[in-house]
Amino acid sequence: MPIIKSAKKQMQQSRKKRARNFPIRSELKTTYKKALDLIKEGNIEEAKKFLPFAYKIIDMAAKKNIIHDKNAAHKKSRIARALNDADRKGGASTSEAPAAEAPAKEVEKEEAPKEVAAE
Repeated sequence: MPIIKSAKKQMQQSRKKRARNFPIRSELKTTYKKALDLIKEGNIEEAKKFLPFAYKIIDMAAKKNIIHDKNAAHKKSRIARALNDADRKGGASTSEAPAAEAPAKEVEKEEAPKEVAAE
């Protein structure tokens, strides 16, 4: 517990800010997960209708400095990329956990000739 008066005041302010920001942060996380889940399940049309709402929530959180502007841009980009990938494939998206489409062939490295010390 703070002892100094200014620290006590800062603690009160932090509690108020936390109480004010928590519902917005919670809604942001829920909306973001719902958008990705809709895409992952293959509900492309429903996800397209949900996209403006998700963008609105993300932008609102960024405007209120709950998340950074670049974090908001990253979230929006990830949702859009997942939606576009799923739309192209006509089903569920794999952009959540990117995996190699074809296993890469391992190239055997040639061993460098060992130098022989002539003494």
